Amino acid sequence: MIVRPAESRDMAALAAIYGHHVLHGFGTFEEVPPSADELEARRQAVVARGLPYLLAEEAGRVLGFAYAGPFRPRAAYRYTVEDSVYIAPDMQGRGVGKAVLSAVIAACESLGIRQVVAVIGDSGNAGSIGLHRSLGFRQQGVGEGFGYKHGRWVDIVWMQKALNGGTGREPDAPGLVLNGV
Repeated sequence: MIVRPAESRDMAALAAIYGHHVLHGFGTFEEVPPSADELEARRQAVVARGLPYLLAEEAGRVLGFAYAGPFRPRAAYRYTVEDSVYIAPDMQGRGVGKAVLSAVIAACESLGIRQVVAVIGDSGNAGSIGLHRSLGFRQQGVGEGFGYKHGRWVDIVWMQKALNGGTGREPDAPGLVLNGV
């Protein structure tokens, strides 16, 4: 298995993986799978900020992907990102998520990011919660019933991982450029 930056040519495979989670899971609160073109536009917005958008593949097959995006648009959030990770259904529990998310975290650390936040859909999402916990994230809370999907109310689980000393010292990098909308 290799981890590499996602490219335009990968978007159909990523759309298939993400579409499965949209239609059958609670890890995302989207209800209509976006097209490959829409995912490409989202990917470009992430990489335009210098943030990682990575995938794992083996023998030419895309197994999953992960990326980091700005947590919120206000300037004071410039040292915090939110991660997202989606794995092909038949590859879950095989280390794909750990490989690709670890690479995203390492890339964020090299950028001087101080906090990575995971907003995990469904408090019963043991796979994603366990993955994040195994990578050093701490659970910070549960938001009850933040979304309604597949006929039920869905919680979110907030998890957080400090990078580069977290809040223990002043920033030594400029952080993300955010427009404050």
